[in-house]
Amino acid sequence: MSQSEPTDRSRPLAGRVAVVTGGNSGIGKAIVLALARDGADVVIDFVAHPEATEELERQVHALGDRAVGVEADVSRIEGLRQLVSTAVDRFGRLDVYVNNAGVETRTSVLDTTVEEYERVMDINLKSAFFGTQVAARQMIAQGDGGRIVNVTSVHEDWPMPGNTAYCLSKGGMRMLTRTAGVELAEHGINVVGVGPGAVATPINRSTMDDPAKMAVLDAAIPLGRMAEPEEIADVVAFLAGPGASYLTATTIMADGGLIQSSPGL
Repeated sequence: MSQSEPTDRSRPLAGRVAVVTGGNSGIGKAIVLALARDGADVVIDFVAHPEATEELERQVHALGDRAVGVEADVSRIEGLRQLVSTAVDRFGRLDVYVNNAGVETRTSVLDTTVEEYERVMDINLKSAFFGTQVAARQMIAQGDGGRIVNVTSVHEDWPMPGNTAYCLSKGGMRMLTRTAGVELAEHGINVVGVGPGAVATPINRSTMDDPAKMAVLDAAIPLGRMAEPEEIADVVAFLAGPGASYLTATTIMADGGLIQSSPGL
């Protein structure tokens, strides 16, 4: 971002405004708090549990920043436009856009229905593509660049039999990150992916509740454990800040070494 850098190194995103999709739980919630901790004002997208969003707003306010929750369906272009327009109307601009919203079906090629496929693609990939488009247009209009961060997965590059539509959506985000990063570079907009491995979030509850499955998973991860959401959020916050100014069109794998050491799970 070419906007003048903040003078407080402990709050490198002071004066910045961010949007986080799927922002009131799991990794998204941790990202909201990490960005706010670094000084950003945040628009929090959600589709359920407004009470959780209200509590998260209070936590952001306690950090000295501003936050507003927006109930918006990111699978629809109208919802994405609403998020960006809220950022501009409430906080004056948009500097960081995080495509975090995601779902999965845990179904195979043979078993996935059309409805399941379309839901995964709409929420995971369509929302990221058009979220990037809407955010980039606003950043270009402002004239001083910005950051777009795509929360993908190790499965953007690593097969996961039995979860095919999800892998396809994350593979699409991989190429979105690379292609949009190249296309938008001339406008000073960096596009970077973060590829989590196994993270202790509600989406992994069935695994976390099964000691045998957890033992297999932990053994496959060189660091020996799942990530905490905050560890992924810290990577996103770094990518949103001045220290990542020369990173674009690539994915940072935050997986404890998992993708390098195991043939697949």
